[in-house]
Amino acid sequence: MRPMHVRISAVAFAMTLSLLPASAQQSHWASADDKTAKYIIEMERKWAEGVCVNNGVVAGLLAEDFQGTSTQGARFTKADELRDEKSARTAHDCGLDETKVRFFGDSLAIVYGSEHAVGKDKSQPNAKVCQIWTDTWLKRGNTWQIIASQDNRVACR
Repeated sequence: MRPMHVRISAVAFAMTLSLLPASAQQSHWASADDKTAKYIIEMERKWAEGVCVNNGVVAGLLAEDFQGTSTQGARFTKADELRDEKSARTAHDCGLDETKVRFFGDSLAIVYGSEHAVGKDKSQPNAKVCQIWTDTWLKRGNTWQIIASQDNRVACR
């Protein structure tokens, strides 16, 4: 009979917990003067410009366990980005167009942005290529890094 009491108690405890309100993670859009958001946006700008020049931003920007999804739907890692950063450049006129940072608590941020480059598509060397993306930033210790990204090619405006 004793094991039955334990099970009943466990079920009763679990049901009681389910009645308690869950505390949702508070979120907010970054203010224009937020130092962390300014840092994040500057690093996003450097990554966008890194398509044109090897500025060495990838090593510190991406977490070791980073996972991205390309515009073609392929997965890529930090090691893939480091290799790409060292390769020859064909693109020019790279730049960040816009970004919005949304914080979720003190250690998670989602960044919504867009960027452009000319000559990124080797099959059309004079074409302007535009993409929108979503990057997930995580603060571990005192360091903010991107842990995930999702890219999507779009028509340039």
